[in-house]
Amino acid sequence: MDLYGTAVLLEEVGKVIAEGGVGVTISSQSGHRMKQLTPEEDEQLAITPTEELLNLEILQPENINDTLHAYQMAKRCNEKRVMSESVKWGERGARLNSISPGIIVTPLAIDEFNGPRGDLYKNMFAKCPAGRPGTADEVANVAELLMSPAGAFITGADFLIDGGATASYYYGPLRPEKK
Repeated sequence: MDLYGTAVLLEEVGKVIAEGGVGVTISSQSGHRMKQLTPEEDEQLAITPTEELLNLEILQPENINDTLHAYQMAKRCNEKRVMSESVKWGERGARLNSISPGIIVTPLAIDEFNGPRGDLYKNMFAKCPAGRPGTADEVANVAELLMSPAGAFITGADFLIDGGATASYYYGPLRPEKK
């Protein structure tokens, strides 16, 4: 639903967005942590007509490894759709961006911190540059920038705000063991 629903929303709002309008979607750091797709696959996620999107070969169940991979693919697709739709929104004088937060302190996240995967989260926070999870206010601050006149030149972009967890995942102590 996330992948298809976001595509529908961006397309439909894009048809009616007023000049000077701004849209911000929320994606996830997860879309930045999956293996790179080919340029052709990225383009398919970005521009395939919405009603054909779920028919793409890379989105078929046999090509999705597990629920994490499905989530990551949905978030990657959302980022690519924002890029593509921002061009159409721009024709109407509007802007569109996405924010990809890391772990943000919410009631659900607190349950996760105190649950069976709590040690995984605590390790991630200890080994990322910020050394902590983010807050809803920090995500809101980025959204405020993107929606304000100060962000008037920003469109078609995705903002990764995860305290450096993804950087640490690729280049630091959170890097997975190579097999």
